[in-house]
Amino acid sequence: MAVADPVPLCFDGLTLDPAARTLLNAGGESISLRRSEFELLLAFVKNPGRALSRDYLLEVVAGRHSEAFDRSIDVLVGRLRRKIEREPGQPKLILTVPGIGYRFSAKPSAVVLPAEGGDEAGSTSSPCAPRLSIVVLRFANLNNDPEQQYLADAITDDLTNDLSGRPHMFVISRNTAFTYRNKQIDTKQIGRELGVRYVLEGSVRQSGNRVRVNAQLIDAQIDAHLWVERFDRDTGDLFALQNEITSRIAVALDLELIGMEAARQTGHHDALDYILRGRAAIFSQQPTRDVYAEGISLFERALALDARSVEAQSLLVSALAARVLDEMTDSAVSDITRAEVLAEQALARSPHSPVVHYAKGQLLRAQRRLGEAMSEYETVIALDRNWVRAYANLGWCKFLTGAIGEALPLLEQAICLSPRVPYTGIWYNWLGRVYLLQSRTDEALVWYERARDSIPAHPNIHVHLATAYALKGETERAAAELTEARRLSSDNRYSSIARLKAAEYFGVPKIRALYEATYFPGLRKARMPEE
Repeated sequence: MAVADPVPLCFDGLTLDPAARTLLNAGGESISLRRSEFELLLAFVKNPGRALSRDYLLEVVAGRHSEAFDRSIDVLVGRLRRKIEREPGQPKLILTVPGIGYRFSAKPSAVVLPAEGGDEAGSTSSPCAPRLSIVVLRFANLNNDPEQQYLADAITDDLTNDLSGRPHMFVISRNTAFTYRNKQIDTKQIGRELGVRYVLEGSVRQSGNRVRVNAQLIDAQIDAHLWVERFDRDTGDLFALQNEITSRIAVALDLELIGMEAARQTGHHDALDYILRGRAAIFSQQPTRDVYAEGISLFERALALDARSVEAQSLLVSALAARVLDEMTDSAVSDITRAEVLAEQALARSPHSPVVHYAKGQLLRAQRRLGEAMSEYETVIALDRNWVRAYANLGWCKFLTGAIGEALPLLEQAICLSPRVPYTGIWYNWLGRVYLLQSRTDEALVWYERARDSIPAHPNIHVHLATAYALKGETERAAAELTEARRLSSDNRYSSIARLKAAEYFGVPKIRALYEATYFPGLRKARMPEE
């Protein structure tokens, strides 16, 4: 009976061929491994999810048992991590099991190669393409003017760099991507050759003092457009224009790709799968009690599979704090207590991660420690200029601490960079409050109504609408909004002004004085009692 040749196996964008004794990256390039490193990797790949002792691994690699103080396997694992892990300092593939040895977290799958002589053009992209893998092709310069090519190339470069900084994103280098310029190749072939699931392409056209940028995200497996956007802007400040366009595309793509990957059917669920599904649940839907519960449950399941996952810890902290801030929990005290423990663990393990600092900022804001929260949000922006929620939350903290003039630009920037995300209704509500406290009630009403249309389940939006309508003399509409706020609230804070003042934070004395001059008189006109 003939023994079948061992088939190639893929994991995390890498392809291990036991027969050929090769390891290839997503682009098909060979990763050089010593014999001992290859044998160690093969042992891990053959035993996914199992805790393997150092003694067992040494027997596989060297044919001997370990002795006291023998750290040769640890040294070998360190070398292997540097070759296959994206962040060797924070390994995701080869995990340490204290007191035992190591565990391989990935679940390899067999590579199904095209039949010999088969229709290559009909095959899909690389079966080993990492989940969030993308190539940004060189944006086309439709003016055919070499002097205008710099803007198209600058946008391509910025997008490549910005996407590379997103968690779990696998981005093909600029130099490799540019080898496809001026070539008529379909996206399926590009996906196969580069080992990516997605292709981003676009074009730039200038006419007078106007510039138009088109961008398209394509699924390389089926050659289908997933997302298309067009930007028309004045060319007064090209650098600012370039920043705005690349940031908007990067933010939109991050949400789109997370949603696509979360919706993919997989044969198994690992920690990353639950993280992606949790992110999609919370960031792709209007915030509600059920949405928060779903996201938190998914992040908890990710932690159950990988208790040391800094991203799962941080996202769980953010979700717990957010539902406290949005008045969508009946367990605020326990939510904050759990978030405090997780935040400290995440910060200790990854002190330079924007995900961690954002989570810490959310927790501090929920605890009304606004000065410390602002510092965390500023750190996030310094680490990742496209973290839109950090701009908005920093703006709101600025407002509550009295810097109204600094708050408006930050809130407007967040809305400009991410105008279509489901949670912009919260930012609309904040803008409405800024205008209300400046006695610009008509402008406030515009933003409040947009906020209500965006997030109808948010009680705080309805109570502010009640105030604005009452100030305009529309008492029936004010009463209806107040009734809805009370129905949606998790406590009885909207039953009286005294309870509302006890439940919420209205900023520093300067801001509280503005609330006393506008917001609370409106609530009294809406017939909210004092006690």
